[in-house]
Formats: sequence, C-alpha cells, structure tokens
Amino acid sequence: MKKVYTCFCTDVIHDGHLNIISEAKKYGEVYVGVLTDEAMIRFNRFPAISFEERIALIKNIEGVKEVLIQNDIMYDGVINKLKPDYVIHGDNWLSGQLKVIRDNVEGLLKKYGGKIIDVPYTYNERVKRIDAQIREKLAMPEYRRKRLKQLIKLRPVVKTLEVHSGLTGLIAEKTVVEHNGEFDQFDAMWVSSLCDSTAKGKPDIELVDMTSRFRTIDDVMEVTTKPIIFDGDTGGLTEHFVYTVRSLERMGVSAIIIEDKTGLKKNSLFGNEVVQTQDTIEHFCEKIAAGKKVQLTDDFMIIARIESLILDQGMDDALNRARAYVKAGADGIMIHSRKKDPAEIVEFCKLFRKEDEITPIVVVPSSFNSITEGELAAVGVNIVIYANQLTRSAFPAMEQTAKDILKYHRAQEVDARLMSIKDIISLIEEL
Repeated sequence: MKKVYTCFCTDVIHDGHLNIISEAKKYGEVYVGVLTDEAMIRFNRFPAISFEERIALIKNIEGVKEVLIQNDIMYDGVINKLKPDYVIHGDNWLSGQLKVIRDNVEGLLKKYGGKIIDVPYTYNERVKRIDAQIREKLAMPEYRRKRLKQLIKLRPVVKTLEVHSGLTGLIAEKTVVEHNGEFDQFDAMWVSSLCDSTAKGKPDIELVDMTSRFRTIDDVMEVTTKPIIFDGDTGGLTEHFVYTVRSLERMGVSAIIIEDKTGLKKNSLFGNEVVQTQDTIEHFCEKIAAGKKVQLTDDFMIIARIESLILDQGMDDALNRARAYVKAGADGIMIHSRKKDPAEIVEFCKLFRKEDEITPIVVVPSSFNSITEGELAAVGVNIVIYANQLTRSAFPAMEQTAKDILKYHRAQEVDARLMSIKDIISLIEEL
C-alpha cells in the first residue's frame, strides 16, 4: 500500500478534516501528523486542548492507520522518516504564508518521486462557526489568564509586544513571519502605562485612572486571544493595589508588573535626571504579599520590577531586592536598565540564576536593544517585552503624513506609503 501523509493543526475535527481523510484514503494508507504545542504556538495559535487530547482526537477517526508527532511546522523530519508517496493538504497553502510550507514539502518529495495532492479547502458555515467558537474559547478569562504560565514552560522566550488599542492588539495577535524556513509570532501583549497615556494625550505620571486603563484592556481582549501583561506602575497604595489585582484577575489578565518606586511616577529612562524615590524593601514586600493574598487562582502573576540599576544603586542592591521580593511571593522578577550596553542586565541574570533557577526573569530591551532574544534566553530570561515600539513607529509616520498634506494641499503625495483601508479592515473579523 502507498503511504499518504497529512498534518492537522486543530483542536476540533470538522468537515474539512474529514474531507482530507476521505480523499487521502483513495490513494493509500493514511498517516496523520499532530503538531506539538511548541510548533502550534510559533505558527498558528495556542491550542485549546492538550497535545494528548489532540492525538486521541485523530486516532478516533476511521481510516487513520497511524498518528505521528510533527515537531515543527516544516515537514522535514516526518517526510525523511516516513517517506510518504503522497502529502495531502487543503489548497489554501497554494498562496500566502503557507506557500513556504508547500514549497518545502514539494522539494522534499521531489528527491524520491513523491507527490502533493491539493484538495479544495472546505469553509462552510459549520466550519466557520467551529473556528469562531475556538477563538471565543481561547479569549475567555479562565483560559487566557493561565496562558502566560503555560507559555513560559513551552517557549525559550515569551515574545511580548506593546499594545494600546484594539487595532494594535490585532497586530500583535495576527502578525506571523516566515524567515529562513521558520515561522514566528508574538506570544503575549503588554498594556503599557506609558503608551496607554500617550495614546490619550496624557503625561505618563499615573494620571490615567484604572477605570480608563481597564477600558483599554477590554478593547484589546474583545478582539484577541493572547495573554496580557499589565503595566501597573508602582501599584499605588497597597489598599488600592489589592483591588487592582482582583479586578485584573477577574478580567483574565495574566500578570501585573509593579515597580519598587514611590511618589509621583517618572519614567525610568530618565534615571537620576529627575527625582525618583525607590521604595523600601520591607514596604514593597508588604505590597506584593497583600496582592498575592487576595488572588483567587494560581494563574495570575505579580511580577516585581527592580529599579536599582536604573537609579545607580548597584548590583548587590538589585540582587538583595530580588531575593526579598521572591520570598514575599513575587511570581517573577523584572530587571531594568537605561544603559545601551546590556552587560549589567546579563550580569544580573547570571548572578540571579546561580541562586534561583525557577523564578521567571523579565526584561524590556528598549535601551539595550542590540541583544537578541536567544542571547537573553541563554542567561535565563523568560519574557522579553517590546514595550513601546508600536507607539514610537506610529507617531513619526502619522506626523510626516500630516506635514505632507499641509505642504501639498492634497493627499496624493502620501498615498504610496499608506496601507489601504481594505487591508486594514481585513484584520477585523465580522460575526
């Protein structure tokens, strides 16, 4: 019997998958690959059910001879081992990003005479409804909230992008790139105090109240499924912080990061150029402990941001605070620096990891942006936050467009560098 291979990236078997199996059986024995969680996360979305459940799902389909584990979105490993006579797939991979996968498969099969079978893609109302139900499930608070902890275990580095609106949330949600035969996307979203304030035309001094900031979260959550990390500034008064924790947890936010400073907030990148007061270890630990005490689930994370390097208090102070904050219940440590050289961040991570191999480390490489995610992962970093790049890229583009319209008294000169409205609204799905 000839061997026919297909790979599914799904949590639910619907008409489209059954049609693929039905067509495959016409050509020989059917082998079905199941993508691992790691592969799904890099290419598609977070799985709604476990890897073991997905395997069981496929095994229950009549006509499937064997279920194989596919560790990567590219088929090299499976094809080199199985040597299928045919690889069957929906014809949606004839164009767009999926075409890279098809080209890869075609090259592998050509080496020994294998062939591709392209089946018309099935997308009826029932399939559309099932896909929508999966997205809605992934967006529900009880599923979204725990996803950050799951990602920390699955990913070398959790890539996190700043968002400040529903539209920027869609960019973080849907942007997938292929580079050198590998797919990648962002894992989580950062709701920044700075960018949220800036989008509202307000100074970054905790002027925008929590009700307004929660509204931003609502806008993002309504159109996305990825976990959210919330920039909590100093956390405010401990008596207020506990309510913030409870509210965020109920909404489905995965984590809050609070910094160990007191008084009127000033952006950390100013360092000692402005008066900034670091909180005492004892008081900040009390705030962390109070937040952990009111949590109702184990999913939500309180991450302590250490400002010692920003304020030139030295490495020993930063490490002492890290130890104390973890002991007080912090679920992670964020270490920050305003230097362009990442050396002190690397040093902190190495020293901290010598005594603590478990507690997640978060970094925000805005100033020290020459270091790669791989280099950060190598010294023990778990989460990398790109904290303001969308805001910083949007402003100069919009300002230049405004200037050119004033200059030329029309919009024709700016049109070539604008995205079409049709392409923009294609990001937004209608019910």
